[in-house]
Amino acid sequence: MSVAEAVILGLVQGLAEFLPISSSGHLALLEKLFGIEGESVLAFAVLLHVGTLASVLAVYWKDVLALVYELCMVFKDLFTGKGLRPDANPTRKLGFLIIAATVPTALMGVLLGDVFSAMYLSLPVIGAGFLITGTILLAAERLGQNRKKIKDMKYRSAVFTGICQGVAICPGISRSGATLFGSLICGLDRASAVKFAFLLSLPSIMGSAVLEAPKAFAEGAGPSMAAPIAVGAAVAAIAGFFAIKTMIKVVSSKKLFGFSIYTWALGAAVLAYAFILA
Repeated sequence: MSVAEAVILGLVQGLAEFLPISSSGHLALLEKLFGIEGESVLAFAVLLHVGTLASVLAVYWKDVLALVYELCMVFKDLFTGKGLRPDANPTRKLGFLIIAATVPTALMGVLLGDVFSAMYLSLPVIGAGFLITGTILLAAERLGQNRKKIKDMKYRSAVFTGICQGVAICPGISRSGATLFGSLICGLDRASAVKFAFLLSLPSIMGSAVLEAPKAFAEGAGPSMAAPIAVGAAVAAIAGFFAIKTMIKVVSSKKLFGFSIYTWALGAAVLAYAFILA
């Protein structure tokens, strides 16, 4: 892999991870286009995820620090006999909602991992995923008269949003789009929905990186991959930062339809290539 290819893949990962256009689908297509294969590039994919993780931390660092502090308070309450008290304050409840949403995502990823991996090899599946993304974005744009804040969210709603995130492991289905859709369906207002969607990405991205890292580095990326890995991760982090900022504005102004058009067009093009041209 060249540094130029790493820049392109890092840019796509950073933008598509947080813009609702599916980073997994785009990366799968680019890997086929560039002919990138083999276990040696798995470390590159892992560190691209670390780059996008840095993006979320850069935008929501105050919320993350508050969540870490509240986690410490949970342990304090446990040791002093007060119990978990999940609804003690809005920050603690947010933390428990994120945990509740992460559980179904993790279960789906572990139990259906082989199924999802096989999907990445199928152009028709990737194309269908893009079409699904366009459809859920259209639905999300039409929602938005909700008034609930995160502190008003039910735990069953968090679990539903987590299931939506789990479905987005499929290539072509946007994680941010799916979680935004799930949050809006459950009644959150737009500002709360986008914040919950991005904070929910933290354990998802972190868990994915942790699970993939041992295999990636056991295989060994090789000295030739050092520069592409460093450049790709840095580009992913910078692109992801601006993508999150853009997405916050886009969701607030209800301008998701353009992303629907894009993913529908890309999905149709992928399916046409798979069934007609390939």
